[in-house]
Amino acid sequence: MSVNRLLPSLAWPAAAVAALAALVAALALTFTSGGTLGHREPLSLWYPLDLGLFALALLALWRVPRRWVAALVLAGSVAVAVTGLLAAPRTSDDAYRYLWDGQVQAAGHSPYAYPPDAPELAGLRAKAPELFPVGGDCAGWDLRRAAPGFCSHLNRPSVVTIYPPVAEVWFLGLHAVAHGHGVRAAQAGGALLAVACTALLLVVLPPERRRRAALWGWFPGVAVWAVNDAHVDTLGALLAVGGLALTARGRLRGGGALLGAAAAVKLVPALVLPGALAGVLRRRPAWRDLRLPAVALGVFLLSYLPYLLLSGHRVLGFLPGYLREEGYDSRAVQRFGLLRVLLPDSLAAAGAGIVVLGAVLAVLRWGDPRRPWQGALLVTGTALLALTPAYPWYGLLLVALVGLAGRWEWLAVPAAGQAAYLYGSDVQLPAYGAALALVLAGAAVRYGCLRYRAAAPATD
Repeated sequence: MSVNRLLPSLAWPAAAVAALAALVAALALTFTSGGTLGHREPLSLWYPLDLGLFALALLALWRVPRRWVAALVLAGSVAVAVTGLLAAPRTSDDAYRYLWDGQVQAAGHSPYAYPPDAPELAGLRAKAPELFPVGGDCAGWDLRRAAPGFCSHLNRPSVVTIYPPVAEVWFLGLHAVAHGHGVRAAQAGGALLAVACTALLLVVLPPERRRRAALWGWFPGVAVWAVNDAHVDTLGALLAVGGLALTARGRLRGGGALLGAAAAVKLVPALVLPGALAGVLRRRPAWRDLRLPAVALGVFLLSYLPYLLLSGHRVLGFLPGYLREEGYDSRAVQRFGLLRVLLPDSLAAAGAGIVVLGAVLAVLRWGDPRRPWQGALLVTGTALLALTPAYPWYGLLLVALVGLAGRWEWLAVPAAGQAAYLYGSDVQLPAYGAALALVLAGAAVRYGCLRYRAAAPATD
């Protein structure tokens, strides 16, 4: 290749690398000097900048020659993930509970048996100064004084864990490799899961669509929620992507097993099951159609069995209390924000259920079984818009599905959750309203493009 032809071919890769480098630098500063949950003002500047650089990097990537895309996307995913390791968790303390649950299990106790402040676990607390600091005034956004008087990095130290069994197995593994590294082990695990998900997307997607993997791997929220805050939702997203990939290839047992395991990480991935069954109502259902949901349910229930034998009915942990606390069964303003504009408070929960059910039925009737992630994205995104959660890491699954489907406008939904998390109910409605508007606009544009292509005359 001549120099005159080589230089133009290098221009867009160079632009993508430059934009990616700027994104990585901005994320590094976000984590090292950009504020915390206790000092949120700097994040109002850094987060929009991170998103802007992310969009710029994507625009450049879309012009990069196909032969370089996979390597560039994977390298960028590693660089973005590494930025999350530069500081201790800045906006969530959930990772400390993960390490505690792992330590409790390693000591032979069920994590569903006793809350962290129980006297039965006093000996374990004494062995974990990184989770229960001794001395000082217990001041800090991620510290609180437990009822017995000790200081705790764990939120809600008076209740048992909420996490399902596959997540608990992950926590046990984190404890096994922590060995004094504390929360850094959870962050490193999150980074490995995030990069693994990028690699899986690159394997699943055909060469002409591998740019989509950057929608996950380069998304700033992945560095924040999956790595720096180390949320276990990343494991659920990885398993869900694998399950949908196997389903699309007709491997229903393997796909069902992974989807059942994904739901046993954080329950939210159960929303992708209708996508895995896309189009089943277009024809007469057969016994074969029950294979995938049966395997998924079986794996989900079997994962609970060892803990059920240890803990009995307490295996549900803090889940019922969490649902009440977070407003899913009350008139609290935290949930169903968009639907409350149209419905009385008392009907908002029922309205959310009807909306999600409508999305499920649409996917089961008109969904594409060759691309199950499209239906999974619709159901999952609709559920998040209906519930309007204030925890943005619930959207990690949605981001992974965006990486499969390529419908970038859905990234506005976890971004709205981030705004609600930082600033509360005052911004919940406008943030989720803007996300809904962007999703609808994206759908309208895509529909218009399809109509135009269908109407365009064929040319030789």
